[in-house]
Amino acid sequence: MLDPTQLLTGIPGGLRTPLISSYIEIVRNYAESRFEPAELNGGKLCEVVYTIIDGATVGVFPAVPQKPANLVDACRAIEQRPANPARVGDRSLRILIPRLLPYLYEIRNNRGVGHVGGDVNPNYSDATAVLSCAKWIMAELVRIFHAVSLEEAQVAIDALVEKKHPIIWEMDGVKRVLDPNLNAYDQVLLLLYSSNDWITDGILRDWIEYKNVTNFRDKILTPLHRERAVEYESDNGRVRITPRGNKDVEARILPKYSS
Repeated sequence: MLDPTQLLTGIPGGLRTPLISSYIEIVRNYAESRFEPAELNGGKLCEVVYTIIDGATVGVFPAVPQKPANLVDACRAIEQRPANPARVGDRSLRILIPRLLPYLYEIRNNRGVGHVGGDVNPNYSDATAVLSCAKWIMAELVRIFHAVSLEEAQVAIDALVEKKHPIIWEMDGVKRVLDPNLNAYDQVLLLLYSSNDWITDGILRDWIEYKNVTNFRDKILTPLHRERAVEYESDNGRVRITPRGNKDVEARILPKYSS
């Protein structure tokens, strides 16, 4: 796996640092149920990404992020630049990302007004859209600048952030899921989702206070591995969540605890 500390080293630090910081801000605010547009700020990410793709397509990166006077027009201008088949990710840099940025910017600037009534908080839906766009853009930039697959890029950017959520409590190296009614299967997924690293099966079992060692391996970890939600290396007893498991947590479990 790519070392997260070495991601996007082909981009100047004045752009790389705010890019990663703005992405981490989006992920953490989403995980902690801060869904208001002013807090889940995709606008910052848009401005940095625009500066990067603008620099990549003209061949010179600005030293710091630049905010165009009109993002929509600026992105359309990038689309009009000549194709360069020799450039890795040329179509993404000129077409796909420039078309996605205005959508993301629009959610940030012109949503969250008049969100009254109804059974579903529209800010949650908007925030989910912002997070999905941000993840795809980040993975695409990593794929382009590191010449790896999109799946490898996604795993690398997931490792940038330790995913926190109010349902998970941590103190002195011990983690707990604060819903005592949640089944062991989902507790394991949540705990691995928040860890972004290998965890031993013994530590996981202690965290959810599962008494039977054999049943924990055979009835919880092995089925999760079979479903490709986790990678379980039974020989050395370590477990890690997969991209499929991450998606399951974000789509099925976390929405139950959204405010």
